[in-house]
Amino acid sequence: MHMRLRFALMAVVCGLAFNGCGGGKLQVTPAPDSGWDYYGGNPEGTRYSSLAQITPANVHDLKLAWVFHTGEHGAGFPGDEWKSHMTFEATPILYDGTLYFTTSETNVDAVNAVTGQLRWRYDSNVKKLWYSDAASRGVTLWVDQQTPAAAPCHARIFAPTLDHRLLALDAATGKLCAGFADHGQLNLSKDINFTYKGGEYINYLVTSPPVVVDGKLIVGSSIGDDRLVDSERGTVRAYDARTGKLIWSWDPIPRDPSNPVYKEWTPQAAKTVGGANAWPPLSADPERHLVFVPTTSPSADYFGGERPGDDRWADSVVALNADTGKLVWAYQLVHHDLWDYDTVAQPSLVDLIHDGQSVPAVIEATKTGMLFTFNRDTGAPIFPIVEKPIPQDGAPGEVLSETQPFPVLPKPLVRQGPVTPADAWGLTFWDEGKCRALIRHYRSQGIFTPPGLKTTIEQPGNAGGVEWGGIAFDPVHQLAVVNTMNLPWLDALIPRAQYDALIQSGEYKIKYKGWDLARMAGTAYGRRRKVFTSSLGIPCVKPPWGQLAAVNMQTGKIQWQVPLGNALFNHWNLGVPNMGGPIVTAGGVIFIAATMDDDMRAFDLQSGKVLWQYHLPAGGQATPMTYAIGGRQYVVIVAGGHGGISKRGDEVMAFALPPS
Repeated sequence: MHMRLRFALMAVVCGLAFNGCGGGKLQVTPAPDSGWDYYGGNPEGTRYSSLAQITPANVHDLKLAWVFHTGEHGAGFPGDEWKSHMTFEATPILYDGTLYFTTSETNVDAVNAVTGQLRWRYDSNVKKLWYSDAASRGVTLWVDQQTPAAAPCHARIFAPTLDHRLLALDAATGKLCAGFADHGQLNLSKDINFTYKGGEYINYLVTSPPVVVDGKLIVGSSIGDDRLVDSERGTVRAYDARTGKLIWSWDPIPRDPSNPVYKEWTPQAAKTVGGANAWPPLSADPERHLVFVPTTSPSADYFGGERPGDDRWADSVVALNADTGKLVWAYQLVHHDLWDYDTVAQPSLVDLIHDGQSVPAVIEATKTGMLFTFNRDTGAPIFPIVEKPIPQDGAPGEVLSETQPFPVLPKPLVRQGPVTPADAWGLTFWDEGKCRALIRHYRSQGIFTPPGLKTTIEQPGNAGGVEWGGIAFDPVHQLAVVNTMNLPWLDALIPRAQYDALIQSGEYKIKYKGWDLARMAGTAYGRRRKVFTSSLGIPCVKPPWGQLAAVNMQTGKIQWQVPLGNALFNHWNLGVPNMGGPIVTAGGVIFIAATMDDDMRAFDLQSGKVLWQYHLPAGGQATPMTYAIGGRQYVVIVAGGHGGISKRGDEVMAFALPPS
């Protein structure tokens, strides 16, 4: 997403002074101490808290309790001149009265959870290079039950850095755990098939916190998209949490003929194709000794002629045995991905009431705007999944999948049909007319229209749908809460000789100004793409462009769906693009920031009504968290911004009800 889109949309965003329900001050019941010691709230990634001090009746009294500044804004890093790099998207975790998180430069801060005062900082000394995905989403806690509570590194904070290291720090002091790997630092670049070694660009890193199961530290990776076919491999690896010793590794792409899905690949593709990495957070089921992995697109993203077939197990939800790394089950959510439809959300492991029975389930939200639901033990779909035919007019040399999977329930949460002239929208008659003309000119056959030589409207676009914020699940009401985008993108392929000539001559700066270009070396094409907007920078399709929904997962029916954001036009809320995620509490309140209007909001779980909102000093493209200490419930959000869609910041902000 680009700054132009943000500035144009902000022209129609109205900053509301929202005071919630009003009324007199209510008596606040002290909250029992409760934590948030995992990125997703718990190992299962449900983003649910049992806290109920903050309710729909009193949330309007929520006030700022403290603010902590990291002091980092990406200064000196490549991309800083565009204010678009170094995204601070962390969700802090709580342990023993302290909040822990990585900063935008992946230093590690420990902050007093009651006062917001810094307790310690570890400087990771990351070099100021260009990182393909300079995102910082947080840390992982592990308590070594085999050591005394007062022993050094009894409680460890594992923190990934941008330059593919994993730090092990003593939670009490911030000092490196000397017995882990190389004096507390694990070099994750070992045995990685780096395909570019120029030293100025880092295309292999870890942006999401790992997960620990049975003393095993399990790590995914983030790999720069669309550079070349034989990019770095998306291997998932498990290390001993005490020593850092490698225990097992698993590659989503089969490299060995003994692998059961090897026969679905050509030998050349199985040997060379990279990617399919797991850059979102993983989830764990400690009782079943399982780790759940969301895998992404194989390389290169927009042309698959070098990888014919369905490309298993890319674009899948995968259950691995945490002890051995062996595949237990997997289900592919996109066959032969050509749209950058990565499986980006952390799998949510829930106990689902289905047909009157409690079923251990996995809910996976996708960029396609669909929710897939599986039995956690077997991988069998809980709601049926059907294969539907998709358009087949791909670029020369492409070998498309004939069908794609669609769950019968829930229904898609975003628009998936062809974009037609009737869908055009603009601030003015002139603007709308220009969009209508563009829609007539471009290709659009609905979801899974394959990229081609002619510009194609992809709906949903490569940003989703649902992004990495995933869902929050209320186990009492069996509601999945999820934020989505209706923001089509444009894409097209450029024949190799033409693409190379454009780059060498510099003509692309004029001919494709405003487009994002990628080489896709090793294929017959380069790629161009951008958000589908009018000349004014406003989305060319009808709003809402951002929504929040609650889905009853017992029935698969959408309970409510409302615009998310403050873009107002003629008294209508248009919703805005968003990245980040929700949390839900036992008090019946949803908290979410995410939107490019830089507001944080509280919604009523049952109705979707906005109860409270607060204008942040920067974008809240992180997922909030909540905890209670000393009888007081706090809600915390990182206001760090994200790329070109929101203002960049360095704030960690805590809210609470006034003391009784």
